[in-house]
Amino acid sequence: MTRLWNEPADFANEMVDGFVRANSKWVRKTSGGVARSTRSEAPEVAVVIGGGSGHYPAFAGLVGPGLAHGAAMGNLFASPSSRQVESIIHATQQGRGVLLSYGNYAGDVMHFSTAQAAARAAGIDCRSVVVTDDIFSAPPTEKAKRRGIAGDLTVFKVAGAAAAAGHDLDHVERVAILANERTRTMGVAFSGCTLPGASEPLFSVPEGRMAIGLGIHGEPGLEETEVPTANALSELFVERLLAEAEIPEGVEAQGARVVPVLNGLGSVKNEELFVVFSRIAELLEAAGITIVDPQVGEFCTSFDMAGVSLTLFWLNDELEELWAAPAHTPAFRTGSMGSAGVVAIESDDSPTVDEAVAESSPESKAAAATIAQSLAAISTLIDDNVEELGRLDAVAGDGDHGIGMQRGAHAAAVAAAQAAELGAGAQTLLNRAADEWSDRAGGTSGALWAVILKNLGEHLGDTTEITSQSVSDGVRAASDAVMAYGGASVGDKTLVDALVPFSESLLTRVEAGDTLAAAWIEAAKQATLATERTSDMMPGLGRARSHGEKSVGTPDPGAVSLSLIVTMLGTQLADA
Repeated sequence: MTRLWNEPADFANEMVDGFVRANSKWVRKTSGGVARSTRSEAPEVAVVIGGGSGHYPAFAGLVGPGLAHGAAMGNLFASPSSRQVESIIHATQQGRGVLLSYGNYAGDVMHFSTAQAAARAAGIDCRSVVVTDDIFSAPPTEKAKRRGIAGDLTVFKVAGAAAAAGHDLDHVERVAILANERTRTMGVAFSGCTLPGASEPLFSVPEGRMAIGLGIHGEPGLEETEVPTANALSELFVERLLAEAEIPEGVEAQGARVVPVLNGLGSVKNEELFVVFSRIAELLEAAGITIVDPQVGEFCTSFDMAGVSLTLFWLNDELEELWAAPAHTPAFRTGSMGSAGVVAIESDDSPTVDEAVAESSPESKAAAATIAQSLAAISTLIDDNVEELGRLDAVAGDGDHGIGMQRGAHAAAVAAAQAAELGAGAQTLLNRAADEWSDRAGGTSGALWAVILKNLGEHLGDTTEITSQSVSDGVRAASDAVMAYGGASVGDKTLVDALVPFSESLLTRVEAGDTLAAAWIEAAKQATLATERTSDMMPGLGRARSHGEKSVGTPDPGAVSLSLIVTMLGTQLADA
């Protein structure tokens, strides 16, 4: 278990503070995460990586010369928000473009994509390479759906080396894509991880059993078997990773040159890893493979999880040269990095605060005050249900939905109260609440609730009259925007399965002449019924997708939280 913390909610921020103090030679703290504390005299393409906290040395430990220029750092096991990513882009970009690289998880894709669009709108050439190395999370025919796990190291290293060599963004992007195409990883776990302040691990493995195909966010494995010997585990790794379907296109195993990365996930000791690697090396060599610069240690962890993963990085001449290029970061060092041509960067982590609000009508100000009260009530409601939401999410996911919703709802409520005090109208208040919800929650839920609040605000405005029709139109727009943004449809076992019937019922009842309170209460009932039906569904998107049957019998946590919220708001409207 995780033993040392102050307040669990402050753990990620305090960890970043301590990390920067311990590693100021390489990094400086900036809004959204960390960036290099030095830069080359000659401008480079900036390589920005990132993801949730709890995976050290990924991601902050890989920031430094020859590797990443900055890392956006989300809360524990939650993707960084788009605002965090955008901040790191601006803190690191040097006029030659930015490459974003991160693991293939729904929340990360949403937030990094939004930040990329914002950077492009600001005139920065910004592109993305998503890491998809986990062979157990999708079949070879669906490689684009695979998760990114410990193989992110090879992609980040190649991209960083290409940038350090002075190549342009086209070149850096191309070699990063190639590195991802030639990287395969398989992981196993013997026990789950426990988040700070939690009394139970996110998942458990029966005594004497081993989970195969784990995720790095506490997701349970996809298969289960008896705990093997070290040699038997080595043989399992090599057998699966050398399967014909997993060898990259155009590569012959016989005569190939491969970088093996044997990664401990948190509580497996290096000595154990060395025992496992001894047999892995024998097996690879017996297959006619030349081992190049093997890596054994911790590269992408999952707090205190007892687990191991093996990554094979299949080289060609170009990739081998980039892999061997010097790098000097807090957690990964290779070759010799000179200090010539390197200049220090002054740290500046003072966020600007804009307290001005747009003009608004008295009616919109009054509505904004009511909305602020509703957001405070949502925050309390989530507090009361945070453990149950986490339990539901842990069945086939990473168990952080309750914590993420709690962080987001709290931040939104505070922002709304502050905006109301400044005299904001409904749209301004909802926009500020949305930004804070997204920023503090991160992850998929943070992104989607920000979309909901912003679309609702757009239809309410700051000066226009707020009617039952404008509210129902705003909810319908939010439903459409969530589907467009996240790519989910009804039946994918997501929040959408509750949001769509809620929005459709609300619009139908309002257009039939019901009062907003009556229409809302009926729509909330439809959302609750739809949420119950998700118990029988197989997930089509999100982290639970990889675990399919494990989630059957459990309702989707995103749909549960939405139905709880709209039901509570219906009661408020009826009592108003």
